[in-house]
Amino acid sequence: MNKEAYKQKIEAELELAQAKISELKAMAKSKVADTRIEYDKHVAELERHVTSTRAKLKELAESSDDAWESLKDGVETAWSSLSTAMKNTVSKLKD
Repeated sequence: MNKEAYKQKIEAELELAQAKISELKAMAKSKVADTRIEYDKHVAELERHVTSTRAKLKELAESSDDAWESLKDGVETAWSSLSTAMKNTVSKLKD
């Protein structure tokens, strides 16, 4: 996979993550105060992960074609962290 294709793949995954965060925010609005606070805390954590992943992706996008492979690991780590946090959050909030 080349740099541009990889960048587009991660951007698409970030859009899906952002959509899920928006869904969680909407769900939080219908909850009682204590539960809403819990939702807000989890959503804030997910948004930090999205910001971190976007920053890593920006670094990758601005890198030379020769250097992007070395930055790919950072993007993968940030994405993995976001993905895990998203799964854990959805699981916790469903209970």
